[in-house]
Amino acid sequence: MKALVAFILLVQLPIHRAAPAAPPPPLGCDDPEIEAAAEFAVIYINGHSHHGYRFALNRIEQVRVLFQGPNNEILFLELDLLETTCHILNPTPLVNCSVRTFAEHAVEGDCDVKLQKVNGQFSVLASKCHSHADSAEDIREVCPNCPLLANLNDTDVLAAVSSALNDYNSKNPDVYLMLLEIGRAVKQYHPVQMVSVEFAVAATNCTSQQAKDNLAACQLLPEDQSPGVTYPHPGQDTSAGLVPSAGQGFTNHNLKISHNNPVASESSSSEFPSLLSAKSVAKRAAAEVAQHDKVPHPVGFVPPPPLCPGKIRHFKI
Repeated sequence: MKALVAFILLVQLPIHRAAPAAPPPPLGCDDPEIEAAAEFAVIYINGHSHHGYRFALNRIEQVRVLFQGPNNEILFLELDLLETTCHILNPTPLVNCSVRTFAEHAVEGDCDVKLQKVNGQFSVLASKCHSHADSAEDIREVCPNCPLLANLNDTDVLAAVSSALNDYNSKNPDVYLMLLEIGRAVKQYHPVQMVSVEFAVAATNCTSQQAKDNLAACQLLPEDQSPGVTYPHPGQDTSAGLVPSAGQGFTNHNLKISHNNPVASESSSSEFPSLLSAKSVAKRAAAEVAQHDKVPHPVGFVPPPPLCPGKIRHFKI
């Protein structure tokens, strides 16, 4: 019987697979898409603020982008904002609101915002903000005699608001204006002690006489009839007043916002894992750039600009 011999032929054929798509280049703080996201975030922040003044974008400090899929991104932004002259009740478009100058004792806002961009449309998933006034020492270095922010519960401030509002209501007796909040007050001690106040008021359903007789019965008119206005009172001599203790009251309404979108999906969780990671990434990138700079370059070589932080639109506090 003849032996049967089996032959096994192994053939290796090359398998052609598509190369994985290269990740998109990192986006910098001044990239148009990031600037658009920041502008959207600022509108959202102002829309959810209930006291004080609206804020404008000053600088994009950090950005982190997580790509979720086609036309779907999660963005983490760290923003620097500056207070404007427009109260939150002021309907003036933000682009027409002036940023308070450094000499006016500027107030800065710091915000962390998480957004999602799906098919070109932004939505805010979470935001966290606070604000603070520049230090009096910084103002004094540049402008020794410039007025400084005063505590909103300062005796002279309260007296100035009361005097101005009473004066207005006495001269306009048909509609009684009620105080909503004191927005801002500054004091100047040299060469003359003066106080200037800004406060928001709204019309009521009472005349001045009715309010005098029974203020508790007066009701604010609906928002569509009386949106509220900021009434600036530019100056009042308070020579008899005393310098208030710096530890009493507060000088500006804190832009205190902490918001998580309740409809955010788990895959787009509203937590901030957050810009701490973005900052560490930025530090590593800076270290890599520093290492790269040690490599000899040809004459005339111009290193690329850093991705973040972005440009300053107004001034740095």
